[in-house]
Amino acid sequence: MTVTAYTLAAVLNLFVLFIGARFLFQPRPAAVGYGVPADPGGDASAYLTIKGLRDGTFGLLGLVLLAFAGAEAEAWFMLCVAVIPLFDTVIVLRHGGTKAVAFGIHLATAVVVLISAGLLFAV
Repeated sequence: MTVTAYTLAAVLNLFVLFIGARFLFQPRPAAVGYGVPADPGGDASAYLTIKGLRDGTFGLLGLVLLAFAGAEAEAWFMLCVAVIPLFDTVIVLRHGGTKAVAFGIHLATAVVVLISAGLLFAV
């Protein structure tokens, strides 16, 4: 179970780091993938950059905790950051995104993050 817990946590953190990088280097396609496209008539680049930095930082912090602080610290971290995809679900629904993206991507991500936290707590 230890290998599964650490592998899932590492994969989730690397994925969030990738999402952050995508928002920094391909902001508009990343916004579409998020479920709420950036306003084509406005300048949303600052907000997309902020999201990229937020996600990248959380991914990096998760990897650092996993490597240097251990499973329990990573489990608490995962438990806390599960709030983000839960609220992302609400954001997508409130701003015209599809239910498929809201529930199939964001809510599903929150569930997987919570499963990861549970596995890490069990280690």
